[in-house]
Amino acid sequence: MRKIVVGVMGPGDKATDSDINRAYRLGQLIADNGWVLLTGGRNVGVMDAASRGAKMVGGLTIGILPTKDTRAMSDAVDIAIVTDMGNARNTINVLSSDVVIACGMGIGTASEIALALKSWKKVVLLSDHRESQ
Repeated sequence: MRKIVVGVMGPGDKATDSDINRAYRLGQLIADNGWVLLTGGRNVGVMDAASRGAKMVGGLTIGILPTKDTRAMSDAVDIAIVTDMGNARNTINVLSSDVVIACGMGIGTASEIALALKSWKKVVLLSDHRESQ
């Protein structure tokens, strides 16, 4: 039976501590359910935290890398897909996921959410952002 692929998207360098903690726990929960984690594969922010969380409990992780250079890849990525596509890899991230979870917010994350919605993917938004009353 095909495994469910859960894409966790979120900020890299600009991730908050809350984003990182939430992503780590998400990675654990995804792996605990037997699902496959897919991220942008880099060794920063939400991507790294989610991958580390999944690996902590024995999960399988996929990283869709933006460049040919794997030196910036999270060491918690099991399967690296090297694209050399920069942010255009967001299309691969989204279309390869059965569900997209946005953990935090940034411009790249917003583009992934928009693509996921346009592609009729299930989307979950997790953020600390609150509008003023």
